[in-house]
This record gives sequence, C-alpha cells and structure tokens, in this order.
Amino acid sequence: MGTLGRAIYTVGFWIRETGQAIDRLGCRLQGNYLFQEQLSRHRTLMNIFDKVPNVHKDAFVAPGASVIGDVQVGQGSSIWYGCVLRGDVNSIHVGSGTNIQDNSLVHVAKSNLSGKVLPTIIGDNVTIGHSVVLHGCTVGDEAFVGMGAVLLDGVVVEKHGMVAAGALVRQNTRIPCGEVWGGNPAKFLRKLTEEEVAFISQSATNYTNLAQVHAVENAKPSDEIEFEKVLRKKFAHRDEEYDSMLGVVREVPPELILPDSVLPDKSPKPSN
Repeated sequence: MGTLGRAIYTVGFWIRETGQAIDRLGCRLQGNYLFQEQLSRHRTLMNIFDKVPNVHKDAFVAPGASVIGDVQVGQGSSIWYGCVLRGDVNSIHVGSGTNIQDNSLVHVAKSNLSGKVLPTIIGDNVTIGHSVVLHGCTVGDEAFVGMGAVLLDGVVVEKHGMVAAGALVRQNTRIPCGEVWGGNPAKFLRKLTEEEVAFISQSATNYTNLAQVHAVENAKPSDEIEFEKVLRKKFAHRDEEYDSMLGVVREVPPELILPDSVLPDKSPKPSN
C-alpha cells in the first residue's frame, strides 16, 4: 500500500474512533433515560416446573446449547453447540458415550393420539448428526442418525440401525438392527456392512475424545485466553504490506535447526 493508501486508512481509523467517542458522550448526556441493553438470559441448564436436568460430571454440554427440564445425560456424552434438549412435557434420556451434534433438536410428546406416552430415549454410543430432529422416539445403542434427518413420534431405531442424512422417518416406524433407511418417507435401502458397524462405534469414540478438547478450551479463564491471544498476535505471520500499513514489526519464532544426520535430503558436509 502506498502513501495515499496509508493516509486513507488513517483517516478511516480516526473517523471510527470519533464515532465511538460521540456515542459514549451521547450516552452520558441521556443519563437515566439511556436505553439499557439487557444481557442474554440464556442458561445452558434450565429447570422447568419441578423438573431438573441431570448431567453427568464427565459429560460435555457446549456453551449455547440448552438442556431444559427432565433430561438425563450420561457419562462421556456430548451435547454440541446450538442443540436444544427440551424435556418439559415428558422426559429425555441420553445414554453414555453418545454425541448429539450441532443445532440438533430433541423434544418429547406428552402422548400420541392413542394415548401412548412418548419420551425420547437415546442409547449408549449413539451418533446424532448435525441438525437432526428427534421427537418422541427411541434410538438404540450404537445407532447412527445422519445429518438433517427427522424422526417423528413413536419411531424406534434398533441397535446398529442407520438413518441416512436428510431422511424423514414417519410415525411408529421401526428400523431393525443392522439396516440402513433413507429417503422421504424413509424406506429400507440395504444392510449395514461390517465396516460401517465398526465406523459407528469409532464415530462415538472420536466425539467423546473431541468433546474433552472442547471442554478444556471452554474451561479456560479469561486471563489465560487473553495471554494466548497475545502469543498468537506476537508470532502471527501476516502479509508484509499489511504489517507496514499498521506499522507493526512481528517477532518470528526461531527455526528448528536439526543436525544433518536426521535430514535425509542433505548429504554429509565434507570435512576440511
């Protein structure tokens, strides 16, 4: 960026700073009549009526998720960002080692037309993909529900059952063990292979491990987060032109220098 570019950038910077200063001054002049912005009232775990969520101490519930009412989450399970588990008119049970991925919705039915009570029950080591809707249904152990699938009231997915991404499973449908169902409405497609059964188990394990990483990151205090920001800024690699515009000189961490003997592309240096 040339001299003109730097000058325009500087003018823009001071205009923005001036705007913020004017806003602060206006707030002071308004005094008690100043519009007060309300802080978010979101709660990750929320009671409703006399129903209290019961989340195992080793489970991970991401910030931004909502676990409401009569919900039980087992050991090693993970409820990811943007999920809603609403156990208000009935109960939700999530087993151990299960993952419910981002933006999924789990709800219940007080009863169906025949009067049958319909909680939502999710077994152990289940993978629920992104943006899935589960409503008053049962998902057995080590089952797999693909992204964007919808399971309606009374659906039962047996152990090692798989629902394909985007499927709509109609009310009271039963998906037998080891079968893949997909489509709208969902129909039997084929049997699961041994590799796919192993994949379902491995997927649950992978998400349990990943959840531990996210749990550690979310538990960091603010001072540690700010310190890491400083480190990243200090050693960040930026475009030289961008740095010169800001007048920033960045330190570069020293390169790791290895002996020639561990670099196969280098031949030994001749001795004098």
